[in-house]
Amino acid sequence: MAENITSAKATAKMVRVSARKVRLVLDAIRGKSVAEAFAILKFTPRGAASDVEKVLKSAVANAENNFDLDRASLVVSEAFANEGPTLNGSVLVQRVLLLQLTSGLVILQWLLQNDRRNE
Repeated sequence: MAENITSAKATAKMVRVSARKVRLVLDAIRGKSVAEAFAILKFTPRGAASDVEKVLKSAVANAENNFDLDRASLVVSEAFANEGPTLNGSVLVQRVLLLQLTSGLVILQWLLQNDRRNE
């Protein structure tokens, strides 16, 4: 028995942006249609918006190509960002002080669902 798949996902790992900055962008588009989400991302003045847009494009492409879902009926049902491993680097300042530079890494995951209201 073949089950009807109504969702697709995409994941980006090791993104060099802090999870907190990405969550601000994700909160703006969660629950919106895909077309509306792309419009919001286009005019969002945050650096993380470009990374979020890439993953959203990938999730939409997965939904269209792998599961034959209609782009117009897709809704961003889940989008979250988790902390990944920390990158460590050190900088010598005035030959005395050693600073530890860290950068948060993010895992973005999307779950696009077919909007049942249009059927």
